[in-house]
Amino acid sequence: MSFNLATILHESALAQPEKDFLRFPGGIHSYAAVDEASGRVATALRARGFAPGDKIAVQLANVPEFVFAYFGILKAGLTMVPLNPLLKADEIAYHLADSDARLLIAGTALAGEVAKALAEVPEVAAVVVGGLAGWPAGAVEFAELLDAEDDGDLYPGAADDTAVLLYTSGTTGRPKGAELSHFSLYMTCTIGGQTFGTEPEDVVLAVLPFFHVYGLSSILNSAARHARTVSVVRRFEPKAVLEAIERDRVTIMAGVPTMYHALAVADSSAYDTSSLRIGSSGGAAIPEQVLLAFEAKYGIPVLEGYGLSESASTTTVNPGAANRKVLSIGKPIWGVQLRIVDAQDRPLPPGADQVGEIVLRGHNITKGYYKRPAETAEAFRGGWFHTGDLGYVDEDGFVFVVDRKKDLVIRGGYNVYPREVEELLYRHPAVAEAAVIGEPDERLGEEIVAVVSLKAGASAEPEEIVAWAKERIAAYKYPRRVRIVAELPKGPTGKITKLPLRGQG
Repeated sequence: MSFNLATILHESALAQPEKDFLRFPGGIHSYAAVDEASGRVATALRARGFAPGDKIAVQLANVPEFVFAYFGILKAGLTMVPLNPLLKADEIAYHLADSDARLLIAGTALAGEVAKALAEVPEVAAVVVGGLAGWPAGAVEFAELLDAEDDGDLYPGAADDTAVLLYTSGTTGRPKGAELSHFSLYMTCTIGGQTFGTEPEDVVLAVLPFFHVYGLSSILNSAARHARTVSVVRRFEPKAVLEAIERDRVTIMAGVPTMYHALAVADSSAYDTSSLRIGSSGGAAIPEQVLLAFEAKYGIPVLEGYGLSESASTTTVNPGAANRKVLSIGKPIWGVQLRIVDAQDRPLPPGADQVGEIVLRGHNITKGYYKRPAETAEAFRGGWFHTGDLGYVDEDGFVFVVDRKKDLVIRGGYNVYPREVEELLYRHPAVAEAAVIGEPDERLGEEIVAVVSLKAGASAEPEEIVAWAKERIAAYKYPRRVRIVAELPKGPTGKITKLPLRGQG
């Protein structure tokens, strides 16, 4: 069977060519316009010698060129590798090398970091959105891709071909690429949208970044599949979101708990938000007080769901406002199986006292981790994907997440793996040992805290270590607080143990 995920855009463009697809503060792009622009990108990429299966990295914010590039890459039968624009040079170089990317499409503002990264992987070509100043020789403007003619061809690859290679920190080691197929992404946006209950005239807020699985799959793909309109906000700020809701008559608010918290405490009195009819929350557990405060202020229900990069975003959804359970992540979507298992991978019965690991299988689950057979085998042991999250199922089939199995920190909806930050801190000339933990934060859910001991004779102030880390790692990863101790606690084997560190702030 041949299938191309870009069909979701092309079919909606055929059915409703003049309907608004993307609304930006600076302009509107219809379905027909986006379909044609992405077709031009596909033609240009093929003409430059890229062949089906080649990896194309895209490091852009929520701008039109992201969407043109995304669907163009798919149409050409290539694999898209979304990258966070906040990544630093070392991180960019790692992702490009690990993914075997042949091309990077990035914004001009990233010239400094990307230029240093490309020096490490000189075989990767560059396409720039917004001007070539500061870019290495050989880089070309994105506009050149749009000069090609749309040949109307959607590469007829296999449904199981990898459409998106999405990097996730997971819970062990450096970021690894989860391979999401054309079929898994199609099923997720199709079933997820139907389960959530979108309506023909819905306008969905897109303030979540498109490079993140939530923004890419649950918002962009779902809107394209069901021919909905997307109101795009490039960066989250309460004022910008409230302006977009009023301007574009947004009906669906999609966000992470920190966004709902900010909007709940923001002064919205000057804005007409009466168009809102429903909200979607994911990325991290939303605190009950935040949920209640937002719902009381804006008069709409917020349905919490659950998903991972490895599950193409949507795995469970609360089944509508009338049937939801507050603080539950809902029930598995059609075609997805969920189990709670004990430490020996034995299924556990329903009940709040039957907490175990959440495991999954179904059409939405990743094919595996790119070039990591051992980690793939471990994650899929017994034929089920092991999420690393702990939870339980109640007697009615609703799922509740209790905790994370390991030390993953979720800061403002972003996954931060402590070991990556610890590895950086060990490079500081004064640091002898380091442990990174997450501590509760009212606004962000969790904040990153580093506890370090210093080398003999060395000296450093917490603020200096924070500033040092900030220069070397993405903004959402560096520790905001550093505690300096004489010695880190250790277990019987000499391994640093983090449990005594929690709650010492």
